[in-house]
Amino acid sequence: METVQPPQSVTWLVHLDRAMWVGGVRGLMLQALHPMAMLGVWQNSNFQDDPFGRLRRTADFVGRVTFGSPEQADEIGRRVRGIHRQLRILHEGRHHRVDDPELLLWVHCAEVSSYLEVARRGGLGLSERQADRYLREQRRSATYVGLHEEDVPGSLAEMDAYFKEIRPKLRPVPEAVETVRFLLWPTLPKELRVLNPGKPLYFPFGALCYLSLPEWARRMYGLLPQVPQAGVTAGLRAWRLAMNSVPEPVHDRAFMPATRQMLQDARDRLGAAGYDMGKGLRGLTDPRRWAQHAA
Repeated sequence: METVQPPQSVTWLVHLDRAMWVGGVRGLMLQALHPMAMLGVWQNSNFQDDPFGRLRRTADFVGRVTFGSPEQADEIGRRVRGIHRQLRILHEGRHHRVDDPELLLWVHCAEVSSYLEVARRGGLGLSERQADRYLREQRRSATYVGLHEEDVPGSLAEMDAYFKEIRPKLRPVPEAVETVRFLLWPTLPKELRVLNPGKPLYFPFGALCYLSLPEWARRMYGLLPQVPQAGVTAGLRAWRLAMNSVPEPVHDRAFMPATRQMLQDARDRLGAAGYDMGKGLRGLTDPRRWAQHAA
């Protein structure tokens, strides 16, 4: 097997789409609405100092369990489970496990539903059947953090039912509000502060991530005024169109060096397996290339 997920999977269509950047930040904003999940991040990471580092580490995990070899996916899964096993959340004088299945499931569902929703709204033409297939494929990814496939929503209907069930447990604790404010107007880490003059250009991106949240989530936060959702959809389509025009080698510079090497390893393995890598990983989402490989 060349990669954990094959090029003809719906996962490739979604995870190679540049709408993932909006989906990733939207996912963080949504995850923050679970008080225990938010406290877990607040107490056990350097998110306040390096929010983009967390986003890049998430991108590394998603990349490895999508495009990596089975060995690479197993290795990062063991690493993540090992870290989570040692961490605790202090809440009202009691310690709670970070790897509580309820918390792991919430983080997974908020993340993958955000990737899927933003990509579809941004113009990635997925049918309902393909969207269901994406969520089924993501059940496997959930096992790498310690969940069981049968416990994870595997269709749009199951995901909707999950969100309806968990919504009474969600609320914006002060740490969540501060996190979202930060994501709307971040403090850049030292090595990126040379970019501070361009920060006003970031705000429309952060606002787009926030405004793409479900209406009930935006109502809970109440940080930005409501705007017509048709305008948000248009913004997502424009962002996706612009970002998908960036050449793959240039886009890859946004990732950590280890992630870039993993992606190059995937290209090398797929090329050795007979895939035409002339247009990079994104080029393999063309069904005509699957037919060429099968031949």
